[in-house]
Amino acid sequence: MTRTIGYSEIDFEKQGKQIGFMHLPHSSHDDAWGGLRVPLTVINNGAGPTVFLQGGNHGDEYEGPIVLGEIIRGLDPARLTGRLIIMPAINLPAVEAGSRVSPIDGLNFNRTFPGDPLGSITQQLSAYVSEILFPLADAFIDLHSGGSSLSIIPSAIVEPSRDAELSRKNRDAVFAFNAPMNVVIGNFGDPRTSTAAAVHAGLITVGAEMAGTGTVTPKAVVLCRDGVHNVLHHLGVLERTGKPPTAPDRPVLHDISGPHAHVMATQTGVFEPHHALGDSVRAGQPAGRIHFLSDPARPPEELVYGADGVLYGLRQPGRVRPGNCCAVVASICT
Repeated sequence: MTRTIGYSEIDFEKQGKQIGFMHLPHSSHDDAWGGLRVPLTVINNGAGPTVFLQGGNHGDEYEGPIVLGEIIRGLDPARLTGRLIIMPAINLPAVEAGSRVSPIDGLNFNRTFPGDPLGSITQQLSAYVSEILFPLADAFIDLHSGGSSLSIIPSAIVEPSRDAELSRKNRDAVFAFNAPMNVVIGNFGDPRTSTAAAVHAGLITVGAEMAGTGTVTPKAVVLCRDGVHNVLHHLGVLERTGKPPTAPDRPVLHDISGPHAHVMATQTGVFEPHHALGDSVRAGQPAGRIHFLSDPARPPEELVYGADGVLYGLRQPGRVRPGNCCAVVASICT
């Protein structure tokens, strides 16, 4: 089997803090023997679990990269018992472009796992994660937001697993994040996401969705910062400073994995939602209308919810085409 052609000058076993890059050869029109340099940091201190932290999976989601940059600059290795592998801008071409997908090959990094070591640049990135980083790790934290197309209630995410023991560990780690909501997201059963690949590799896996709309939300940055530190403490890697967070005795778990959780656009137009994030909604209730601004005589198209629950995500911006996700309902797990 062909191995990844990515490489790094960082020694993953060396103690202390190393800040550097992972390199992928990239021969472009203006740079025949050039390469892609993706930021990579390893902080190592003694024996303990290894946690891989990833931000910038999508390039228009900013709270995660901000928080991971803070950790890279500010964390004293002496506070660790174990190792952190941190890639705060893993999909670097997309991060630099502020885009969900890579401007080089047009691919969504989070739909390319396990990758292809001889594929396009995005497929090579996911192959490096799958082949080099996942085998080194015991746990994986993947930090997202709604990006440019969604506004989402800040939440910690459970990736489904068929392994009952791993599912329990994933839920416990997600609850430790201490987000306003805990949500199971299965991405329609798609196995090509980084969290699905991490679970397949047997890693304790925590996802996060921090607000969205392609902007930085100050409260979401605080939540993300606290949540990452809470999970690292839960995993036994990082000593806690200050008082532990107050968490509910029985955290509520929501689910958007069902087929009726998503309200999809049926026409091209402008979507007008009827509710705000956090509102309680029910199946069959009108969710909003699609307006046809260039044809004012045409009545709006009404969309309805397919599930009972809490309005978890909303389309942003207003312009939609058939198949766009307009709204997402999170239902309480029973």
